[in-house]
Amino acid sequence: MNQPPLSYVLITPARNEGDYIELTLKSVVNQSIPPRKWIVVSDGSTDRTDEIVREYAARHPFIELLRMPEQRERSFAAKVDCINAGLQRLKGLAFDLIGCMDADISFQEDFFAFLLERFQANPRLGLAGTPFTEGNTTYDFRFSSVDHVSGACQLFRRECFEAIGGYTPVKGGGIDVIAVLTARMKGWETRSFTEKTYIHHRPMGAAKHKALRAKVKLGEKDYVLGRHPLWQVFRSLYQMTRKPVLIGGCGLLWGFFWAMARRVERPVSRELIEFQRREQMARLKKFVLR
Repeated sequence: MNQPPLSYVLITPARNEGDYIELTLKSVVNQSIPPRKWIVVSDGSTDRTDEIVREYAARHPFIELLRMPEQRERSFAAKVDCINAGLQRLKGLAFDLIGCMDADISFQEDFFAFLLERFQANPRLGLAGTPFTEGNTTYDFRFSSVDHVSGACQLFRRECFEAIGGYTPVKGGGIDVIAVLTARMKGWETRSFTEKTYIHHRPMGAAKHKALRAKVKLGEKDYVLGRHPLWQVFRSLYQMTRKPVLIGGCGLLWGFFWAMARRVERPVSRELIEFQRREQMARLKKFVLR
């Protein structure tokens, strides 16, 4: 028996993305299966972001610009506020899937059709996406897994998104990791499908930090999210072999253990930390023994 096609909506927080957002806009309006609604939430942008979105919204009725009050600084907690504001605008609208994506990515015309097919085929799939490419580099799953879905573009089954309570506001980042882990902890399947990729045009962390400082901040975030210390050691050793050679891995290691020494507060539950660490040790054992 044929199943009715799944429908989806999108929310995109955007703050001063005038250099990239038109790439995202063009990608969405050219989709073979367009979203029912796309809320672009401008977080107090002071560049041409709003103007560019309005131009596309005038031609494509499914696009809506929502402007938030101006924020003092870019943060992931503010990103969650934007997503929640977008969700309010979707109340009363019927849809099956909800996508949260950044305003600096681009993808092929069948990108969402591809993901919709995966959700259609697997009712237990709660959260999905694909790897991303930056320059000549594609996301490396060696110290992650295809169960992780990058926060630059995450597509949720509506029931899964509601079951995890949406995103947890964390100023320092990691809202995507918390969402993925919570979904799996609650029994949903999560998956990055490597058959496709999308392009991430702004290098991760480039919005606020230079390369070394970005690695230190990432190491601190790893501690805050409850990564296992042994996992972090192996992850850092691997990172030392990648550019910037040695420095990147040292930054990850320093950030993690410096945060541990300071006992930085963790916004995640003990249950989620234990669940994550069990997964990490199982993957590390498999990696070492293969």
